[in-house]
Amino acid sequence: MFKARIQIIGINPYVLLPAKVLTAIFRAAGKDKGKIPVKMTIDGHAFTQTLVRYSGQWRLYLNTPMRKAAGKETGETATFTVKFNPEKKKYLAPHPKLVKALKQNPKAKKIFEHIAPSLRMEIIKYISYLKTDESIDRNVTKAIHFLMGKGRFVGRETLKL
Repeated sequence: MFKARIQIIGINPYVLLPAKVLTAIFRAAGKDKGKIPVKMTIDGHAFTQTLVRYSGQWRLYLNTPMRKAAGKETGETATFTVKFNPEKKKYLAPHPKLVKALKQNPKAKKIFEHIAPSLRMEIIKYISYLKTDESIDRNVTKAIHFLMGKGRFVGRETLKL
């Protein structure tokens, strides 16, 4: 357990971890490079997060739900616990209608498989959270068009092929 002041870089609030905590995480993770999944608490509120090295420092970024749960903002001090999270991340499966549409369009499927994983997951999440068949169908079509470089999707400009 440690106390830290919430700092900000650009628009991203974060805290720096004490050397002792970092050493324990590196030992448990078996690495000190790349992204490291962690379990954490901020003033007793539990979350999972990823510890990343940026601009020469290991940072634990704090998103809005985390800060709101603890009632903390940048510049304020909070109490944290952080430890390595050995659990494998569970990924959301694509909606069956998206899978079907990708099978029907091999070119879009190939593009989908080669775009950045974060963009791929953004598309999957967006479609998976829709409620009606009509909105799912409409947005699967938009996603295919987006992948083919023919329109916007999830607030993104046309994909450059």
